[in-house]
Amino acid sequence: MKLRPCIDLHGGKVKQIVGGSIREDGSVLENFVSGRDAAFYASLYREKGLDGGHIILLDSRAEAPDAYAADRAQALAALEAFPGGMQVGGGITPESAAAFLERGASHVIVTSYVFLEGMLAEDRLEKIKKAVGKERLVLDLSCRQRPDGSFTVVTDRWQRFTKLKVNYDTLQSLSAHCDEFLIHAADVEGRRGGIQEDLVRILGDFCAKTGFPVTYAGGVHALSDLEKIAALSQSSLDVTAGSALDLFGGSLALDTLAALAAAL
Repeated sequence: MKLRPCIDLHGGKVKQIVGGSIREDGSVLENFVSGRDAAFYASLYREKGLDGGHIILLDSRAEAPDAYAADRAQALAALEAFPGGMQVGGGITPESAAAFLERGASHVIVTSYVFLEGMLAEDRLEKIKKAVGKERLVLDLSCRQRPDGSFTVVTDRWQRFTKLKVNYDTLQSLSAHCDEFLIHAADVEGRRGGIQEDLVRILGDFCAKTGFPVTYAGGVHALSDLEKIAALSQSSLDVTAGSALDLFGGSLALDTLAALAAAL
């Protein structure tokens, strides 16, 4: 198990937000707004050897172009501070991906682009894969739980349910098209109330059986959460923590969390 660090950008600032709280007018429920820029955090992660983390641009390029431009500038500065050490997601298309890769992103992270009217658009998936290469593509299958207990991918700032369920078969099929999965449990993301154990079981089962890289995010708020993830996944999942870290107003020390993840 490895701790994957994160930098979330909204309005050109590093923030931690409550999952799925971004509205069409750009308003959001904030857990933490940093006075530091993205390059500061990227430099810190580089110094500590914490690579493979993600930078997420939370603003919509279409609905909030000025805010997206500010997010993008911050993301590029972070990539310059940690070249090859971080992935970038948020509004990524085949046309926009190249600039991030050229500026130092190890991978681009894609969700909404590969869905159309709630369905996985296989032609779009092939187009982005061809544009960046399977080895530099991360599919973000962040999801919410349905009343029947199943998990369904959500797009458009986690507001829109798709028809795609997150299960072993889906992960097995899509793993042929990407290098990693990043999966936020959107129902618990940013709430500091514990992990989504049912989702961790699904991801852990796939990851343990196949060895395919999967990063889980959502709800980590105590060291015991990492122990649960390790137990439920046979220590096969990587994990992200944001709001719980003292870097972002929480109580958990980055070094302590990273050391525990590596030991589990």
